[in-house]
Amino acid sequence: MSSEPPAPLSGAAPDEGTPVSVKIRERLNAARRRFHANDNISEFIQPGELERLLDEVEAKMQGVLDSMVIDTAGDHNTQATARRVAKMYLNEVFKGRYVQPPAITEFPNAEHLNELMIVGPVTVRSACSHHFCPVIGKIWIGVLPNEHTNVIGLSKYARLVDWVMGRPQIQEEAVVQLADLIMEKTQPDGLAIVMEASHFCMSWRGVREMDSKMINSVMRGVFLTNPTLRREFLALIPRRS
Repeated sequence: MSSEPPAPLSGAAPDEGTPVSVKIRERLNAARRRFHANDNISEFIQPGELERLLDEVEAKMQGVLDSMVIDTAGDHNTQATARRVAKMYLNEVFKGRYVQPPAITEFPNAEHLNELMIVGPVTVRSACSHHFCPVIGKIWIGVLPNEHTNVIGLSKYARLVDWVMGRPQIQEEAVVQLADLIMEKTQPDGLAIVMEASHFCMSWRGVREMDSKMINSVMRGVFLTNPTLRREFLALIPRRS
């Protein structure tokens, strides 16, 4: 008898049956790229793989529900919960991990604008990396342009906020990520960001403190060196609730 292994079925892919999450992780590792909860990994996801990842997350989520002893077959309220949760994570609340950055049209500063501009409040919808509980709040963005600054539309700031915050985040890191992105896109003389948010990991669980909020800021460029400009920005932010 021949000891040769059986030939693979015609047309079968050598990695058929490998979970798509494993393939994506292998590409990230090969490129020596980090894939923390608040990282964007869209460039390592091939066409069609996000739909397959959705199926994989659904199956894993069904396992979680089974381990929680929830009768999803008999309970009409939870029969499709695994699919709904998978779609919520991949297509909505954590979409910023899996999709390319929003298209941002940049215009030259033809009028040489050099006065302080403030955008906000922009709504923040995120979730904490520790418990995947919602983080809901507002952001104010102050920009001091120069003649070389790229001008972007006001709505584009909201799109950038949504893309960065649409991942499991820690508030302190999220604001730094957003500041880095806006500095890269616009190249202003200065950038100031203030974020105020409620964390459901404090109000929904744990200490269950309903009224506590976290406020933090990031200052770049002239906002760091010019205290008068910094005070002007903070004074012009409408009274926070």
